[in-house]
Amino acid sequence: MNKRHTPTLNEEKNLYHLGYHLIAGVDEVGRGPLAGPLVASAVILPPSPKGKWLSSVRDSKELSARKREALVEPIMESAIAVGTGTIPPDAVDLWGITKSTRVAMSIAIGKLHQCPQCLLIDAVKLPHLKILQKSIVHGDRLSQSIACASIIAKVYRDRMMEKLDGLYPGYGFTRHKGYGTKEHISNLKRLGPSPIHRRSFAPLRNMLQ
Repeated sequence: MNKRHTPTLNEEKNLYHLGYHLIAGVDEVGRGPLAGPLVASAVILPPSPKGKWLSSVRDSKELSARKREALVEPIMESAIAVGTGTIPPDAVDLWGITKSTRVAMSIAIGKLHQCPQCLLIDAVKLPHLKILQKSIVHGDRLSQSIACASIIAKVYRDRMMEKLDGLYPGYGFTRHKGYGTKEHISNLKRLGPSPIHRRSFAPLRNMLQ
């Protein structure tokens, strides 16, 4: 894998040197799917995390499902704090994706059992939070804290979609996790939208007109 996609603790170390110790990496998953929730996570790593697992940390999109699952336990055990926030599909329809992302991230940060002194956020700004923060484009490829948050959020959401597949069978949510694959579109046309489909997203928006 290209080394430029290997996240480091450089951003975190710069803040440690300034006297900040509780630094939360924040990321979300599920902006693009046609169905299911949007999920954000926040992770505070210790200043010098240990373990072989660190070398495997990547942006969750660059990891297989098996590798993501294998990283959840060491991240949870090593982290000072982890928080997750979920926005249901009907709220995504109501608020739009930008507000939904900010709310999900805010919920995740609020669930941390230690209040962060700083936030490293993947490409999003949270101006309503009075916490020192830095928005980093492609942050999940650059910062280990953000990458860990992306892994936690992705596994959490995937597990939710697998459970929802049992409640709403026939769409294939376990396989595509709500994304707009050919299989999903085909099943959507055959069955119509389920209660967890985002009606403001195309092609559902057009189907319901």
